[in-house]
Amino acid sequence: MTADANRCGYVAIIGRPNVGKSTLLNRLLGQKLAITSHKAQTTRHAILGILTGDRGQAIFVDTPGIHERGASALNRYLNRAARAVIADVDLVLFVVEALRFTREDAKALEAVAAGGTPAIAVINKVDEVKDKERLLPYLQALGDRHGFLEMVPISATKGTQTERLTECVFDALPEAENVFPDDQITDRSERFFAAELLREQLTRRYGEELPYATTVEIERFEEADGRYRIDALIWVERPGQKAIIIGKGGEALKAAASEARLQMQALFDRPVHLSVWVKVKKSWSSDEAALASLGYRDG
Repeated sequence: MTADANRCGYVAIIGRPNVGKSTLLNRLLGQKLAITSHKAQTTRHAILGILTGDRGQAIFVDTPGIHERGASALNRYLNRAARAVIADVDLVLFVVEALRFTREDAKALEAVAAGGTPAIAVINKVDEVKDKERLLPYLQALGDRHGFLEMVPISATKGTQTERLTECVFDALPEAENVFPDDQITDRSERFFAAELLREQLTRRYGEELPYATTVEIERFEEADGRYRIDALIWVERPGQKAIIIGKGGEALKAAASEARLQMQALFDRPVHLSVWVKVKKSWSSDEAALASLGYRDG
């Protein structure tokens, strides 16, 4: 390979839930694309984030966290979605939390090893480690688990060493022409992100009461007079969950919708009129057909 050749390839961001994969994607891209929260399984779909620079184009794929929690159709879908990505990329970023390595981390690393794709270990949240000397034996133990190309300690939240990580990514990518136009940052539609931004508010506000029982469907997405008119349906599994989301006098739903609308306006760079309803679809997260109808499809 020549040092100044253009490089381009797909890069999967893999790890257990809550290690900061979506925060890392947003940091690498320099803007918010993936929704985040402190709740596990916030990410439910593989999302492409495209970084184009002087050295070429890195096409990042944010994935659901590989986990052992639950055996519902949704849980199975999330694990399948993450594992399927590994086989189709040029590089894997295996993300772990500094000083932690759980059974779910081991499960995620097994998937990386089985895929056979070159991998960089990304040790996140180093800003939370008070005694930095503890990192060295942790890194040594992690290196013994797998033959990583590089091991890069970072803080996705604060941006520590993320520029070095970007350089390591481009070093590992093959020589190739860019796949996407230079100004494109994702392959997902604005309609998709409207649903995700509303679901982010639900996850952040109701994650304790409704950890996995909600999803969002966009019924209407239209442009008129320079603004977007968006009609959204929030699906829950039981009438009691509907009552929680709506809240007393509808105030809770109004607050969630208002914040989601502001996030949409920031992403879409135009005014948004958002209307939201809540409906019950019994046991949707355990029903393969219901999942498919709500956009959780393989392939």
